[in-house]
Amino acid sequence: MSGDEDIGTDRLGPAGDDFYAALIAAHEGLSLEESARLNARLVLLLANEVGDLDRLEKLLAAARK
Repeated sequence: MSGDEDIGTDRLGPAGDDFYAALIAAHEGLSLEESARLNARLVLLLANEVGDLDRLEKLLAAARK
């Protein structure tokens, strides 16, 4: 799968829980503004990893649903 049909597919499996825990830990002790900045930086870093504007636009649309 590489199109719209795979958006939201769990690719992390059990590691998803580990990532969630790491994400929550990264926000510990941060103010709301600091958390928002962390999220913005993370989104930009992940977008750079994806590296495909068309794919990113589809993901943004899916996230707004």
